[in-house]
Amino acid sequence: MIKVLNSGFHTTIQDRGRWGFASLGVPVSGAMDAYSADLANRILNNSLDCAVLEITLGGCKLQFLSKTVICISGGNFSPKINKKPILLNSKIIVQENDILSFGKVNFGIRSYLAVKNGFQSDRKLGSRSAFKNITNTFLLRSGDILPISKLKITTETSNMLIKINKSHYESTDIECSKGPEFYLLSDQQQKKIVENQFSISKENNRMGYKLYEIIENKLPSILTSAVLPGTVQLTPSGKLIILMRDCQVTGGYPRILQVSESSLSKLSQKFTGSKINFVLL
Repeated sequence: MIKVLNSGFHTTIQDRGRWGFASLGVPVSGAMDAYSADLANRILNNSLDCAVLEITLGGCKLQFLSKTVICISGGNFSPKINKKPILLNSKIIVQENDILSFGKVNFGIRSYLAVKNGFQSDRKLGSRSAFKNITNTFLLRSGDILPISKLKITTETSNMLIKINKSHYESTDIECSKGPEFYLLSDQQQKKIVENQFSISKENNRMGYKLYEIIENKLPSILTSAVLPGTVQLTPSGKLIILMRDCQVTGGYPRILQVSESSLSKLSQKFTGSKINFVLL
């Protein structure tokens, strides 16, 4: 078991998502940065379906009520165990009553905590990913108790350390393909989208990232059609919205681009004001 001493800014349990329920209006959800969540699970030799904690901008403090093995990947929020700094992307054994805390943000927005065999929260519609009105809890709260597997650990140390791909955090290139309505745009609009740089507005969350810059839009609304995480919509005001993991399953705005899975993870680590470039595949 793990006790939440401080839930932080925005901490949820996530896995690879809740696929196959779009017909019921249920979003996919899942880890915003699937690359980092998968990396943490791989280092622990977990199944990639194992649930992790998604910690946004740090501030989280946890007490381990039993011995286990952990790995932290993604954003670097100066993690410490019992006030001693620990490494990211490394297999670390924690003892009963050890306290894990997160402090200064060095890079990234979202950090992922994996435990051996994953967090054992309730599974709803085939997934443990937290979502309002689907799972019993959404945001973690101070005092919550998180179930984990009981382990018999014989190894006390590990030298495993994985070197991360820095471009995942530093690159501004967002790879994408043309969306169903891309061809309705004028040549000038298409050129502007692929040649101009865009910046992330303060309106960004697990549902979507709205961009600051405007693409003049005289296109009519489309019939409500399917959308996915990574769909880029062009709103009547000319603003672009990149749909993220908790997005709706249908929409009526033109779908001009579809961001690749790897770039969607990369995008999830960008701050307000970060610059991005759309790169057509």
